[in-house]
Parts: sequence; C-alpha cells; structure tokens
Amino acid sequence: MSEAKSSPLSKELSVGEVAARAGVTISALHFYEGEGLIKAHRNGANHRRYPRAVLRRIGVIKVAQSAGIPLKEIKAALAAIPVDRAPTGADWRRVAQGWQADLTDRIDKLTRLRDQLVGCIGCGCLTTGQCPLRNRDDVLFKQGPGAQLLDPGPKSDEV
Repeated sequence: MSEAKSSPLSKELSVGEVAARAGVTISALHFYEGEGLIKAHRNGANHRRYPRAVLRRIGVIKVAQSAGIPLKEIKAALAAIPVDRAPTGADWRRVAQGWQADLTDRIDKLTRLRDQLVGCIGCGCLTTGQCPLRNRDDVLFKQGPGAQLLDPGPKSDEV
C-alpha cells in the first residue's frame, strides 16, 4: 500500500517526501526523530507526517554536522526553536554565534596540528629525535594525557 502524494502546497509531508527534499535517507530521518531533533506525528493510517518547517530544521542539522558540531549541541540549539515552525534567519544567527568560539578553537588546534605534524605532533609522538628538545625529561606529562603541545593548557615552567 503506497502513501498518497501530498499536493505541492500541502502543509505536511510524508517521510519519503522529506527525505527526497532534504537530501537525507529515511533512516536518517528516523534517527533524527529518535534523537529529538525533529518531530513527526502519525496520521490515521499510522504514517509519519512532518510539518513543512522540518525541511529547514534538517538544513540546520546538516550544516551543523558538516561543521563538526556534535548532535548533542545541535539538539540543545534546536530546543530553543519551536518544532512547529521553520528556524528563521535570526534563529540561525543566534545558533551560529553560539558555535563560533568552539569552531575557532578547533580551527586553531587543527592549524597547530597541521603546522607541527611533520616535525612533532606534541610529545609522546614518533619524533624521538626532536621531542627531547621540546619535552626534556617528559615534563609535559604533568599537564595530562595526550599531545599537550597541540592542546596547550597552563605551561610548565620547566618546558
């Protein structure tokens, strides 16, 4: 039994229509719904129906994911936007501004990684000939695990 096609002006869309229009798979829609990022209701035939506004919410999700924003943060940002209306330009600006500092921090870390990748990726790495010059006597271990030169915290006076 196939679902009836909605008219071009229909306020609600089937799961297949949303998937096609948003460029995502049906399973992605089910996942987003399960995670509370989007919401559908069931019609009399027990088929999912989405408000047309869900298309813009999915657009926000896809852009955020492509920027590496975790789903938990996307969900928190979308929680401030009523699920029954499309996010506005003002909504997007507010959400995007909230993510800018985190994105800038990640860009800075990736830039340091790129610039140090060949020579040294930050202690405990594979450049043993160079690391003793940057991490004499393994003093960076006091700052915690991982590549401390890529994720600098308070610097030790010994380095």
